[in-house]
Parts: sequence; C-alpha cells; structure tokens
Amino acid sequence: MARAATALIDLDALRHNLQRVREAAPGRHVMAIIKANGYGHGMVRVARAMANADAFGVASIDEAIVLREAGIETPITLLEGFFEAQELALIQHHRLGVVIHQAAQLDILEAHPLSAPIPTWLKIDSGMHRLGFAPEQAQDAWRRLKACRWVADPVRLMTHLASADDRHSLQTLHQLECFSAAIAGIEGERGIANSAGILGWPQTHADWVRPGIMLYGVSPFIDSVAVDDGLKPVMTLTSKLISVNRFKKGDAIGYAASWVCPLDMPVGVVAIGYGDGYPRHAAPGTPVLLNGKRVPLIGRVSMDMITVDLSSQPNAQIGDPVTLWGQGLPVEEVAHCASTIPYQLLCGVTQRVRMVESGERV
Repeated sequence: MARAATALIDLDALRHNLQRVREAAPGRHVMAIIKANGYGHGMVRVARAMANADAFGVASIDEAIVLREAGIETPITLLEGFFEAQELALIQHHRLGVVIHQAAQLDILEAHPLSAPIPTWLKIDSGMHRLGFAPEQAQDAWRRLKACRWVADPVRLMTHLASADDRHSLQTLHQLECFSAAIAGIEGERGIANSAGILGWPQTHADWVRPGIMLYGVSPFIDSVAVDDGLKPVMTLTSKLISVNRFKKGDAIGYAASWVCPLDMPVGVVAIGYGDGYPRHAAPGTPVLLNGKRVPLIGRVSMDMITVDLSSQPNAQIGDPVTLWGQGLPVEEVAHCASTIPYQLLCGVTQRVRMVESGERV
C-alpha cells in the first residue's frame, strides 16, 4: 500500500477564493499569482482551475514555458522580468509579458530588436526596497520604454506593498503617496494590491490586483485566519496513524530525548515528517487532527514521522486518519507553532506527498 501522506487539493475552494477576489475588488483585472508551483499546489493544476483569471503571474520564464506547454493560453507576466538578452526570443515566442524593474533590463530591450513588441509593466519601488526603479527614476524609465519600438503600448505601472498584512501599519499609505507622486502625469493601467491590499486596503485596488496567498485559502493578515476573510483552504495535508504504543512516566520520546512523558500514556506515530514538508521546528503542543479531534504533537519532528499524545483518544487505532493542516485546522496556526509563515509550509510540500484533486475540473 502507498505511503499515507497525501495533499488533498480542493479546486472548488480555489475557484471560491478567486471569486472572493472579484467580490472584494469589483471591476478590476485579476492577475492570479501562481509562481513557486502554484504555492505548492501544482502550477498547471491551479492555472486550469482558474482559467477565467485575466492573467497569471510567475517568477521565471521556465515556469511560464511549463504553462504554455500544458496548453495554458491565458496572458502570463514574468514578475522578475528577464535576466539576460537570450530570453527575449523565448518571451516573444511564448507570448509573455515582462516586468521591467532596473536599468539593465531597459538597456537590453533597447539594444536587441524584436519582430514584435512585448507587453511590459514598469515597476516602481515605493518602499519595499527590493525590486523597482527609485521614484525619482520613474519618469525617465517610462519615457525610455515608451520610446522603445519593442515595447507594447500602453506601458502598465506597478508597485508592491511591503506591510499591507498589518492593517495598522502606516507604510501602505506612505507607499500609495510615493507611487502616485512618482508616476504623476503618466498614463497607463496601475497595479498595486496584493492579497492583503485586496482585502484590507481598497484604496490600493487601482486597475489590476495581484492575489497570491488568498487564492490558496490563507489569510494574508498577521492577525487572522482564512475563515475570517471568507476564504476556504485549498490544500489539506493528511496522513494516517501507523503505530500506537504505551509508555511509562519518565520515558523519553524521539530524537535527543527532548520530550519526556509526564505520566503513563499512549503515544501515536503518524507517517509525516520534514521529508514531506511538515515543519521541522514545529513545537511540542502543535495541534494535529486525529479522527477530527485535536491532539498535540510531542517530541521532535523527524524525517518521516511525528509522534502525538493520544491521552485524549485512548481508543485510537492504526490506520486512523490524521490532518496536519487544511480543512478543520488552519495552516496559519501550524505555521505560528513552527515560527514560520503559511507560505513556507505550502511551498515546502515535497514530491513524495501524493496530490489528489477534489472538485470539478474545467
């Protein structure tokens, strides 16, 4: 029998979350972000399920080519643009759009004739301080793009929000002011809002929105979980109980003997570990659903297994179902217990975990 570790991917929940984007930002174009293998959910799978998105955003040309070769015809934008001139022919062949965020990319565009212009976004650094032209460089960069024969008209304008996940941070408002000042007098569609902007900052909606984590049923905010924002979890990571043992008070469980039984107690072993993407640093007490009820993680997470306290379920048996996160157990909560973020958990699910789709395929 195959190993029990399974990621259930709910395509109906994915489409529900996309609809939630449209409800929160009515009338805006939606660029669904599906980079990093669709945040661990399977890039081609999620692209097909969200075929009515207006565009897709990916990190690299390799990701875009995978989509095109799978028959995905939706417009695709390379969020990091291109890295060298040799990519331009592929970009044109596969009908891709690019984000231009630095002068070196402008130099390459101007120096390499193409047979047809390519769709282009100009990225402004309004405060994230990662990628993008400084505000004082924006007007000159836009003029150069407008003058370049290989750039499709009109040039779109974007920035990225650094702290929108904190609804009390003033940085988002400062970034809006900075972006508006930098592009004053420039015509073109704007794109500002990420997931947190869509749900928490309506003044960022502009012409395009770029949902990422919310599509996968995770709250983008630091102080809420998916259900608070009307979202449904798309991935439910499951496994099974593969062993049930009884230990005495004082017995140590797992590597380094770091957890000691406080009393005589039953301990279960679940077929999941950091080799599957379960977080290595999940602390004792991290919740796990066994037969739909919470039990705490005990001991250290190992490569293939975790151990759980069965004191509240003394009748648990080998083969009983376990949920590590997803339906009934927010991935946000598990991430907090592991001192990480939900993005990392979802993206970190490894290839040996079986992925099983539910919901209607379109």
